[in-house]
Amino acid sequence: MRVALYPGTFDPITLGHIDIIRRASALVDKLVIGVAINRDKGPLFNLEERVAMIESECAKLSEQTGTEIVAHPFENLLIDCARDVGAQLIVRGLRAVADFEYEFQMVGMNRALDDSIETVFLMAEARHQAIASKLVKEIARLGGDVSKFVPPNVMAALQERLHRSG
Repeated sequence: MRVALYPGTFDPITLGHIDIIRRASALVDKLVIGVAINRDKGPLFNLEERVAMIESECAKLSEQTGTEIVAHPFENLLIDCARDVGAQLIVRGLRAVADFEYEFQMVGMNRALDDSIETVFLMAEARHQAIASKLVKEIARLGGDVSKFVPPNVMAALQERLHRSG
């Protein structure tokens, strides 16, 4: 069974993430969405909320693709998480050249830690390349329309969270 790990904070999950998940699921039998706890980033949504959003969106994708897709929270090293879930591959999405520089360094470090786990890069589709969770949250905070960047249930969660805290 070919297992891949697609890690991220997913605060919130965007259409860009979903595009990468959909395309990665075609490459493997099981795709684990590693949801980084990462307390230092101060996420807008707590871990349970982020996992629930991912599970909701990925249930549809799993049915469409026939690939098992599961959310898996983690707070340890990425390479240790990959080992924990039995992943042979780490999937990373690239939006721009700036992403590549950081990701290139990460691959080198991960290969030094465990050279049996490969990293695969998937380029976001052109229409999703500008989408970043950080920018989505900023647009939503300022009252902008984020419907082009996130699924409807995520947009509703963003609006509710920002309305409640605003």
